[in-house]
Amino acid sequence: MNSNKPYLLRALNEWILDNGLTPHLIVDVTHQDVQAPAEAVRDGKLVLNISPQATRQLEMGNEAVSFETRFGGKPHPIFLPMDAVMAIYARENGQGMMFARENDDSPDKPIEEKPKGPNLKIIK
Repeated sequence: MNSNKPYLLRALNEWILDNGLTPHLIVDVTHQDVQAPAEAVRDGKLVLNISPQATRQLEMGNEAVSFETRFGGKPHPIFLPMDAVMAIYARENGQGMMFARENDDSPDKPIEEKPKGPNLKIIK
């Protein structure tokens, strides 16, 4: 089953913008595929403004979030695997959602239990 995280992320981003607020992402930069400037990282996390005024070419796909933004006046391409996105919230009031860590090792089909022997007793 597909993760619901990208769908919730897109919906909350739209809701935040529709209410005239500023969407921010909290990102786990310890994820190996994150591409973001290191100077803004604190405690392994990065907070990014993803409003239309702060980004160019924002794409929120099912596998990743990508866009261009500026840090210190310099343009930076940003690439965030969906697994690295920890939360989305509105800067003005903090409303949004934290996402649970998804387990990459979860199987697509349920694990079948080994069959047990019969549960018989000898009655005398």
